[in-house]
Amino acid sequence: MKDLVKIVVTVPESHADVVRDAMGKAGAGRIGNYTFCSFSSKGVGRFLPGENAHPAIGEVGKLESVEEERIEVVCEKDLASLVVDAIKAVHPYEEVAFDVYPLLNV
Repeated sequence: MKDLVKIVVTVPESHADVVRDAMGKAGAGRIGNYTFCSFSSKGVGRFLPGENAHPAIGEVGKLESVEEERIEVVCEKDLASLVVDAIKAVHPYEEVAFDVYPLLNV
């Protein structure tokens, strides 16, 4: 069994399908005979764009709240960089927050 990681990213709901599709095309979400597998939950992202920011949503110096979707996928560790690059290519935010977690083979 290959080493797996879980990649988690949050994205405005308006861009969730685009990000999810890019992740799947990059090889994330393969579980057995299934592809494009993911789990999503909804929440609120909050941020304050700094003086040199160029926010896709909101204004510099003004606290912003955005309805976001948290997307979780598994992928082979060797593909993690490709998946993260795919996320960054389509994600609307200037700075993309994501997590990569190693998974145990049990």
